[in-house]
Amino acid sequence: MESLNRDAWERLSAPEKEERLSGLVSHFPTGMKYEGLETFERFGQQIETGVFSYDEQRFVFVPGDRVTLGWDRWQNGMNEETSADLLETVSEYGVEDVDSFLISQMSPVREVHIAPMLVECSSHSLGWIEVTEAEAMAQENAYFAEELEKFKLSDLNQYELHQEFRLVRQGEAVQIFWFNEDLTLEYLVKEEEKAGYGLLTEDEWEYLYGGGCRTLFPWGDSFDYTMKLKHFGSLEDPSLLEKDDRPYDLELSNFFGIQFAGDPYTYELTLDPSDNGTMILKGGDGGAMICGGMGPLVGFLPATAVYYRDSNAGELDWEDMIDDMNYRRVIRLTEWAR
Repeated sequence: MESLNRDAWERLSAPEKEERLSGLVSHFPTGMKYEGLETFERFGQQIETGVFSYDEQRFVFVPGDRVTLGWDRWQNGMNEETSADLLETVSEYGVEDVDSFLISQMSPVREVHIAPMLVECSSHSLGWIEVTEAEAMAQENAYFAEELEKFKLSDLNQYELHQEFRLVRQGEAVQIFWFNEDLTLEYLVKEEEKAGYGLLTEDEWEYLYGGGCRTLFPWGDSFDYTMKLKHFGSLEDPSLLEKDDRPYDLELSNFFGIQFAGDPYTYELTLDPSDNGTMILKGGDGGAMICGGMGPLVGFLPATAVYYRDSNAGELDWEDMIDDMNYRRVIRLTEWAR
């Protein structure tokens, strides 16, 4: 089969893409279906690619590429608004050299080859499993029944008892999530391997988030103050709060058709293949900078900067992070990566 790397892929006609993608189904787990071509566009990048489905989950084909990842300098530089905001925020914490501060927060610059792969569009919670009300009632939790009834009568959108259960309002219904305290990283990896999947590496995550861009954010070097963000609402008009029914901008599908959590309180799990599968957490810092009062620009840096790497994550135990950690499945097509 012809190479599935990005430059060759973009030269193919739609019928040629259809032919190659439909031929891949036999290499995927039983039950995977090819749904057709879709075009995704965002932040100045665009791709026409294939969408697959498996057990009500969507996957997209991402062609391989050779790219530069990591960050150590500006591509175009910040605009005046971003520069002033960043300097004012970090200077309150004793930071005088903004560039050095940013570099210290990013993964190192390196050249990598990304294999073509099938990627799950959305991520899954590691620590929380959705259950029915009957299943939850059978868990012998002394607090659940009472808290569920109180939640149904309240106007809360979400309630959580730490590492026990979580309640989320969905219209008239209530989603119930139970904490999976027995899950280990080793078990997760083995179970996904048996099912035919792998977990992302840091290189793959950064490529999927930024598409190989050399800017600080996937859209450029300056912050976007028109966004609606979790925990802040509309940055243009914070007074809107619950009246603003737009989706959160960082949760929208990107140019590969992939959705990210867009929440610095939430990590996405990636593995380091060169270090016995040691975990590297992406897309968040556990909310540390938001809780430190750093505002949307710096507070959301872990969820917006393409190459952000939380240097403090290694100090936390698996049990401390699992309830705020997501993962997504991937199938690498390395034999067509030439």
